[in-house]
Amino acid sequence: MKRILILGNSGSGKTTLATALAHEHGLAHLDLDQLAWLPTDPPQRAPLESSGAHLREFTKAHDAWVIEGCYTDLLILLERQATEVVFLNLSLEDCIQNARDRPWEPHKYDSREAQDRNLEMLISWIGDYRERADSFSFSSHLAFFEGFAGTKVMYRDNARRDS
Repeated sequence: MKRILILGNSGSGKTTLATALAHEHGLAHLDLDQLAWLPTDPPQRAPLESSGAHLREFTKAHDAWVIEGCYTDLLILLERQATEVVFLNLSLEDCIQNARDRPWEPHKYDSREAQDRNLEMLISWIGDYRERADSFSFSSHLAFFEGFAGTKVMYRDNARRDS
């Protein structure tokens, strides 16, 4: 039974890889963006307790899953259940290009135009990845990855392929 956590910078390809793995292995797929934020403007993080409750509901409802996101504070809640971790450690340039090329994400934005209005902020966010010291940062992701005791793999480019 596969229980995969995928983490990395925004634009690293987490959703693309998770979608492919879910299809290939018959896994339930959860994008942490869906439960990490409150529906407010400007966006605010949901309380960790609330997000944790949603994670418990999801993992109780599904034996095999792939969960992806940049939220180390949420991924830690799943660490003991996970069978493997994938760290998408792409260059900032690749992440920015992926963000520019991404299709419309209707589960996140009301329209393609709304998504595009957010692009410059997203590119700035991607660019700060290695300097930040929060739960979305490179240092936090690397520490989580290095501390994971199970099967783990790090990909550094878009040519990755799960075997």
